Amino acid sequence: MTDPLDRIAAALERLAPPPPPAPDLAAHPAYVWHGAHLTPARAFAPLPLAGLVGIDAQKAILVENVRRLAAGLPAHDALLWGARGTGKSALAKAAVAAIQDDGGAVALIEAQGDALATLPALFALIAPAPRAFVIFLDDLGFDAASDGRALRSLLEGGAEARPANARLFVTANRRHLVPRNIEEQASSINPRDSIDDNLALADRFGLSLGFHAIDQDTYVAMVRTYAADHGLPFDAADAINWATRRGSRSGRVAWQYVVDLAGRSGKKL
Repeated sequence: MTDPLDRIAAALERLAPPPPPAPDLAAHPAYVWHGAHLTPARAFAPLPLAGLVGIDAQKAILVENVRRLAAGLPAHDALLWGARGTGKSALAKAAVAAIQDDGGAVALIEAQGDALATLPALFALIAPAPRAFVIFLDDLGFDAASDGRALRSLLEGGAEARPANARLFVTANRRHLVPRNIEEQASSINPRDSIDDNLALADRFGLSLGFHAIDQDTYVAMVRTYAADHGLPFDAADAINWATRRGSRSGRVAWQYVVDLAGRSGKKL
């Protein structure tokens, strides 16, 4: 008869199995950090840089930053902020893929914003690797300035700051990550202290790239590029009508239109 302690141990193992072994840190273009373990991304197929229209200045700056990181040169953490659907996340991934295509030793690791407290464990895992890593935190935001202090410490100045072969790329709708309101100036003995505390987080990023709402000509150029890339018919008036019905013009809306156009044309993307 099985020992009761063995049965209890087996039951506990089924309830809380050990984490999977760490993947080869040199074998995959992208990974996902789950807060306790790292796994290869199932599919990493970013848009090519040429397909990101209307953000040429941001592209040039961010790609050069990733190039330096991959080469072991000084590189910045980056905050990509601005209007929704303007290519922030797409550019972060495309920049890494572009340097990989050039032979650069760099990979992307996607982590959720609620995993900030676990990032020191990730840093310890990747620090010895002979490769650079972009830690990607998408659509990050905080409800209070105090919530961002952990990220501040990770960026620089803390005991658990990220290693030399890793930089954080963060996307957010807000320029300063933390919402600001007039009450912050009324509730402090020294209002400037409260304002500086809110702004200190964004100041930790060496790069701060703004992405703004696009005009109609840029939106049409985006649709034209996507349609040409996939051999689809292009009708500017139809594309504008789609954006008008959506009440928005952005890279995301342009791609959604192309998806609809491909469906109507009976073509796969």
